[in-house]
Amino acid sequence: MRELPTLRPGGQIVRFTAVGGVNTLTFYACYLPLHRLLPYFAAYTAAFAASLAGAFFLHTYVTYRTRPTWTKFLLFPLTQVTNYSVQSAGLVALVGWCGLDTAVAPLVAALCALPFTYLVSRRILRPPARTGPAGPATARPGPSAQAGPPPARSGEAA
Repeated sequence: MRELPTLRPGGQIVRFTAVGGVNTLTFYACYLPLHRLLPYFAAYTAAFAASLAGAFFLHTYVTYRTRPTWTKFLLFPLTQVTNYSVQSAGLVALVGWCGLDTAVAPLVAALCALPFTYLVSRRILRPPARTGPAGPATARPGPSAQAGPPPARSGEAA
C-alpha cells in the first residue's frame, strides 16, 4: 500500500484551522436551529455531538493526510473531550461572567480551544514514529538498504 506524503507541521496547522472552520460552521448550522428549541447548553451539546464523525474524517484525510483506522476512530473522541472541555468552560465563562450573547459565545470559545485541540488531535491521528535501537519502527528495508553481517558484539572479533 502506498504511503501518504509526510507533512510539515506548519501546513498541518493551516489545514487544521481550515478543517476546524468547516467543522465549526457545520456545528453552528446545527446549533442555531437547536438553540431556538433547547436551552443554549443543551443545543450546544447536541450540535457538538452531531459534528464528531465529520471532524474525524476531515482531520484524518485533509489535515494529517493519514489513513483512518478503528484505533484512531476510537481514540478521536479524546480530542473532542479536550475540545468540549475547553469550549464548555469558555462558553460558560463568556456567557456567565462576560455577558456575551449566547449566539456568539460558542464561536469565541471555539477559537480559545484551537491550540489545545490541535495538540491532542495531532498526537492521536499522526502519532510520532516509535524509535528503538535500530531506528524508527516504521522504517522498512527497501532496495537501497545495504545487507551485511550484523555488528560484532563486544569481545568478539569482527
